[in-house]
Amino acid sequence: MRILVTNDDGIDSIGLHVLAKAMCEIEGGHEVVVAAPDREFSGAGASLGALHLIRPEVRRGRIDGWQGSDVWSVSGPPALCVMFARLGAFGAPFDLVVSGINPGANVGRAVYHSGTVGAALTARNGNVSGVAVSQSVTGFAVEGQGWDETIRDQHWESAAAVGRAVVEGLLVDPPDPAVVINVNVPDVPLDQISEWRYADVGLLPPQTMATATLEPITGHDGAFDVKMAWGEPNVLDPATDGGTVEAGVVAITYLSRLVHEPRADVVGPGQALTSLLG
Repeated sequence: MRILVTNDDGIDSIGLHVLAKAMCEIEGGHEVVVAAPDREFSGAGASLGALHLIRPEVRRGRIDGWQGSDVWSVSGPPALCVMFARLGAFGAPFDLVVSGINPGANVGRAVYHSGTVGAALTARNGNVSGVAVSQSVTGFAVEGQGWDETIRDQHWESAAAVGRAVVEGLLVDPPDPAVVINVNVPDVPLDQISEWRYADVGLLPPQTMATATLEPITGHDGAFDVKMAWGEPNVLDPATDGGTVEAGVVAITYLSRLVHEPRADVVGPGQALTSLLG
């Protein structure tokens, strides 16, 4: 099996390094390759970027103590790393994509915007399963992102151990069609986690951005800084992914494909198109 490890926090992220090394510890002689953005791409979702403008570059990378195969950095978002891998840029086809460890739970609406999850979704576009591994941040995390000062004591090894277990189980009997597994782990030592469960994808993350205000930039006519204010912590339904993690439990969600949802209560657009086109 060939396993691609990526993330949205960049090639130098501690979470990426810890997760990649955990993948190398899986028995069975799997080949582990790292291909990650050359810088921070949090919030990139499944975006690829305007390739004709960014003209992405790929460079050799380095991880201290690395026992796996190649390490690559890409000047583009994580989904682009996965697309390049699927097209053969990093060798033979990959059997699995593992993304993370993201500092900040990717739950609720943060799932839509997460680059960590976006890499796994992009893998599934090529019928390759993807596992996204994120970890809550103790103290302060907003919309699936953790600030540097809040992650200094992050329990990375806990999330890596959980991610490894999920991947080991997935490799025993790889599904077809491919699956996207969103894994969210509490930020505590592993011996303090005694439970996991499947969860519903909630509507809200643990804390949201509340307002965005434009403030003029002195000396730059017509230009503004955006000052954001954080809302109060949300009380999350314990059955949701966010509520599950807040309770100190590992949350597992299988993310579905986007599908058409018939809406009998929305008739205006159809009537307008019938009037236009017959």
